[in-house]
Amino acid sequence: MPQNSSFLVGDIGATNARFALLDEGGLRRHRVLACEDWASFEDALAHYLAEEPAEHVSAAALAVASPIKGDLVAFTNSPWTFSTDKLRRRFGFERLIVVNDFTANAFSIPELKPADLMQVGGGTVEAQAPIAVLGPGSGLGVSGLFPGDGGWIALSSEGGHATMAAANDRESTVLAHMRRRFDHVSAERVLSGPGLVNLYNTLAEIERKPAAPYTPAQITDPKLRETDPLCREAVAMFCAMLGTVAGDLALTLGARGGVYIAGGIVPKLGTAFQTSPFRRRFEDKGRFGSYLATIPVFVITHHTPAFLGLGHLLRKAMKTPKD
Repeated sequence: MPQNSSFLVGDIGATNARFALLDEGGLRRHRVLACEDWASFEDALAHYLAEEPAEHVSAAALAVASPIKGDLVAFTNSPWTFSTDKLRRRFGFERLIVVNDFTANAFSIPELKPADLMQVGGGTVEAQAPIAVLGPGSGLGVSGLFPGDGGWIALSSEGGHATMAAANDRESTVLAHMRRRFDHVSAERVLSGPGLVNLYNTLAEIERKPAAPYTPAQITDPKLRETDPLCREAVAMFCAMLGTVAGDLALTLGARGGVYIAGGIVPKLGTAFQTSPFRRRFEDKGRFGSYLATIPVFVITHHTPAFLGLGHLLRKAMKTPKD
């Protein structure tokens, strides 16, 4: 790392923009800005950097909830857009790395400690085997990690937009009702914060009961789930459907190195997730149930895993010549 300089790391979703500075002492100046408070990403970043304008930030790495295709970044669930070249020149970064948010989460896996993880069933990881990463938040992120000659290689994926499949008649009914509203019911339509609301509202419609204007946090609140059977069923269905998608991903990638769940929702469920329908559904793949039974699933409990992944990418990039 250049002397007397810092690296900027940012994890930018549809709800919050998280920033921190990384130097030889680790992460500092961690801030969380609400995206709705800023007209553009550049405004939010300028506000963060203006807190200590004399500090030299030589390079930056950003994890964004968007596919990365060329210079223009357009967020999937937010009106924000920015040009990577203009951003680099405006803020004077010598190097700027922009990756999908779950690419950053994937690169955090080698950096995590046992205390940063909660295991949900399965055996032990197989060294140097593929790893699956997914997580519901404002959307549904999906990635994977593969061993390569020069270190780990991460997928840049939009797997959260794959079609959601039903595993039983109740889910078939729910998805059929949702197709009346959405032209395509992707996994993200049910496995995200807005997806939890979609599940709750659809169950209320099916049961012909009035739906309360609950937020995702209210639907997952343990006290409310005790008194509201629709919230209870919505959370159980959410966990089961996540098990379906996670099991599909593990089979697709051959993820004998483990499946890791990030995002803002599942870690907040705590130990209740361990007793949810998730693990049973994860292994419910017919002839390949025994294959999946050995694969461990870990909930990432570290507060900012994307920052760890971005730090990994920055350290690697700063050792190589600029393009």
